[in-house]
Amino acid sequence: MKQRTILAILFFIAVYLAVPMEMSLASPELKTLIYDEAGLLNQEEYDELNLMANEYGAKRETDIIIYTSNNDDNVDVMKMTEDFYDDKGPGYDKSHGNAVILTMDMRNRDFYLAGFYKGEEYLDQGRLDKINDKISPDLANGDYRLAFQKYIQTAHRYMGFRPGVNPDNILFNGWFQLAVSVGIGGVIVGMMAYRSGGRVTVNRQTYEDSSTSGILERQDQYVRTTTTKRKIEKNNGGGSGGGGGGTTGGGHSHSGSRGSF
Repeated sequence: MKQRTILAILFFIAVYLAVPMEMSLASPELKTLIYDEAGLLNQEEYDELNLMANEYGAKRETDIIIYTSNNDDNVDVMKMTEDFYDDKGPGYDKSHGNAVILTMDMRNRDFYLAGFYKGEEYLDQGRLDKINDKISPDLANGDYRLAFQKYIQTAHRYMGFRPGVNPDNILFNGWFQLAVSVGIGGVIVGMMAYRSGGRVTVNRQTYEDSSTSGILERQDQYVRTTTTKRKIEKNNGGGSGGGGGGTTGGGHSHSGSRGSF
């Protein structure tokens, strides 16, 4: 009887310990963050990008969304983005919350980037323009999977820097920081080696006869000065930038950047 009681207690302890562990190992349900109405992705690409958007967005507490459309009603891409936000109400932890959206208008081959709430604060027009420039070549080449990857990864990286800071500053580059550290270390080691090698007392005056040394002749010759003027061309194309953000019909403010491909 005593042995059965002990076994029963051990069984309940095992069940008690196993249930929370099983629950903790269960993967959280993925949110739908890729709305590929235009059918630009196959199933494998869709699953990969949706998983990436969920993982990277959670780290910034912001929904990172991609919305593609054939735009049958021929609506402006900025208006498409605003209506999508009002209708779908995306947000990391609440409806109409933190979000960044890439909208693809396949009819007019335009796209629009918009940040809402935390997305607007950390991805202002300047940073969205930078993302715009990074993904435009891949969109033009029809490599949508790569462009969407860059968008998700760059939006995540830029949101890791406080607002007002240039996230592409070379000072934030890991390889540059490593090179500077190695360079400083090399200078310190060189100075230590120089100081430990003893002092050199032989110099120019050791072998110089001051009574016979001197300047024999000095001559200055002016050749000419040439001034060249060059016209600086202005870039009037490129199909990127602009937008500047605005407010949706539902009253939600957003940053923005427009592009074409």
